[in-house]
Amino acid sequence: MQSSSQPEPGREEQQAPAVEHVAGAHHLLQTLQEKIGQHPELAEAITKLEVALSILTVKTGGML
Repeated sequence: MQSSSQPEPGREEQQAPAVEHVAGAHHLLQTLQEKIGQHPELAEAITKLEVALSILTVKTGGML
């Protein structure tokens, strides 16, 4: 039986596409914000993506 602190085999490979999509969306929103300036809704979307990336980092053991 595996302990709950060890990642499941193959789980990192399953999460990799999600991590890539979230990171890509984060980059696109930051680029858009640089082009049009500060906007509260863009700032909120960027913050939410940063939180999602942090959660994925923790769940994948930092293997992003």
